[in-house]
Amino acid sequence: MAKIEIEINGEAYPCRPTMGAMLRFKEQTGKEITEMDASSFTELCTYLWCCIKSACAREQKQFDLSLIEFADSIDPDDMNAWAAAVQDGNGGEASGADPKA
Repeated sequence: MAKIEIEINGEAYPCRPTMGAMLRFKEQTGKEITEMDASSFTELCTYLWCCIKSACAREQKQFDLSLIEFADSIDPDDMNAWAAAVQDGNGGEASGADPKA
């Protein structure tokens, strides 16, 4: 998978699915990642936050936004762009949440 960076409030953060992201998702939702409803903006937003939180921990980059603060910083178009970049695996760019290769 290509490295994706998400721009939030003018700062770029790494974003990738890791085992830590999957565990965080389970802690936040009580669901395994395999049970995620891909049509649920709530679950997609939560998983995106988990992927950023985990990738930042892995790269030792500070990411202090709570899930709610994170959600307040993005919109559905940003999440759709991220989901498309992840599915494409190409790290294509998006607007506010800016996936970069």
